[in-house]
Amino acid sequence: MSDSDKGAAIQHHEGMAEVQTQKTVDTVHRDEAVKVLAAYEGDEAWTDEEEKRLRRKIDWRLMPVLCATYMLQYYDKAMLSQAALFGLRQDLGLLTGDRYAMSAAIFYLGFIVGAYPSMMLAQRYPVERVASAIVTVWGVCLILTVVCKDYRALYTERFFLGFLESGISPMFMMIVGSFYKKNEQAMRMGIWYSCTGYVSIISPLVNYGFGLLNGGVSSWRYMYYFAGSLTIVWGIILVFVLPPDPIRAKGFNERERYILVARLKTNNSGVRNTHLKVAQIWELLLDAKFWAVFAIAFLSMIANAPISTFVPIIINGFGFSTLNSLLLMMPCGLYAGTLQLLMPYLAYRYKNTRTYLIFIAQLGTVLASLLLWLLPQTATGALLFAVYILPSVGGGYAVLMGLQIANTAGYTKRSVASSGLYIGYCLGNFVGPLCFKKEDAPRYVPGFIVVVVTAIVAAVLALAYRLMCMWTNKRRDKAGIMEGFDHAYEDDLTDKKVRFIAPELGWTIANNMELRICNSATFSKSFPRVSSVVFSGGYVPVEFWFVSFISNSRWSRR
Repeated sequence: MSDSDKGAAIQHHEGMAEVQTQKTVDTVHRDEAVKVLAAYEGDEAWTDEEEKRLRRKIDWRLMPVLCATYMLQYYDKAMLSQAALFGLRQDLGLLTGDRYAMSAAIFYLGFIVGAYPSMMLAQRYPVERVASAIVTVWGVCLILTVVCKDYRALYTERFFLGFLESGISPMFMMIVGSFYKKNEQAMRMGIWYSCTGYVSIISPLVNYGFGLLNGGVSSWRYMYYFAGSLTIVWGIILVFVLPPDPIRAKGFNERERYILVARLKTNNSGVRNTHLKVAQIWELLLDAKFWAVFAIAFLSMIANAPISTFVPIIINGFGFSTLNSLLLMMPCGLYAGTLQLLMPYLAYRYKNTRTYLIFIAQLGTVLASLLLWLLPQTATGALLFAVYILPSVGGGYAVLMGLQIANTAGYTKRSVASSGLYIGYCLGNFVGPLCFKKEDAPRYVPGFIVVVVTAIVAAVLALAYRLMCMWTNKRRDKAGIMEGFDHAYEDDLTDKKVRFIAPELGWTIANNMELRICNSATFSKSFPRVSSVVFSGGYVPVEFWFVSFISNSRWSRR
């Protein structure tokens, strides 16, 4: 062993080790959070009140921006269902066959194609610039709807609109994951996702006004002119007001920025990392929990077809006028928004209830679909009630997003998982409209039978996911593996790579150490309480060979 190696090796003392510690900047993993931690020279401790005040500051700076953007996204993509009441189907030839259903479905085909490219752009370039460009261009695309002359042109426009809008939800999931602790994320996901419901209270009122216009063009074209122009203006503003991550967000002093980053070490997931790690992608693709969440998103979102595409037409089929059908959508939006806010709050308030909440949400949609399937056409009040509770599935999806982020570590893995969840969402929304055939109008009984079956399967999968998590936690507890450790965050380790000594053994060891073989007796003399150590994902018993840590060794008392 060279002199330099000896100098860096662990110094042996009876019963304990004395380790030299220093701040280092991680250049291998390219996580910018490490630079913030290394550069800070002030007091590294903070009070609960200080953190609470900072969390409130984040909420007021971030949540309004996310909410406004997501409101516009849902308003724009759901415009089709309201415009359909004002001549769009007749003007563009959508009354033949399943052309209207396909015009709704093809939007989500664009979502699927665009999800991963947009997330890769967001990881490689400043997310606020990517989001601003996307929103501005989709506003232009939305206005171009008015120049469509037939269903083919509308298909093309809807595909590219979906392609452009696809990155917003995964980006928002990533932004929330980089600002908030795991137990804080579900509530914040619910806040911005609930805007899909609350905007459905506002949009019928706005479009009701356009429906009364008797200008030189069809009423539905006025709707698209307004929505597209509003989106373009907001897209330009977005680059100046969207806080991208704790490292680059404006309006925080050095201490606040340090606390923002340091408090997230418990997430073990990193804040921002521009290095794409293929190994993390492969790990995700082999993770059964990811595929369970993907399947839940796909199956549950089949129910979103009648919610986002057919609700105005279904209500109109109950015998209400065109304008009144718009106004009768408002309670549906109120229920959806409130549930999408309430369920994440319950997940935040009561620990380990997320899968139960998803299960309950699916049952609400099952009940609504059964009523719409089985009740007679004359039971107008009960049918309206069923329409209003049909969006129960949205509350479950709001919780599902937080569940996916909370249980996934590693910046690349979390980025791809967010996009993967959204692809499941898109596939469900693509398949859903195709289950509602023109010849089945206005009751769409076969479509609601499909919704009943898929919602039940999604509910069962939510419980299966819970069992998988319980089994994983039980196995870790039995093996003496803790949930997180000090440097998993900085080393950008995934949830499957965080493996280390049980707390009762007294020490934790980071995975990125350089190793030399040494006699186990030498190691045991210095560390008599340690019987095994975990590195590179596996245990090495002291009884055989052990290691001497030569450089970049990181130890911390637990």
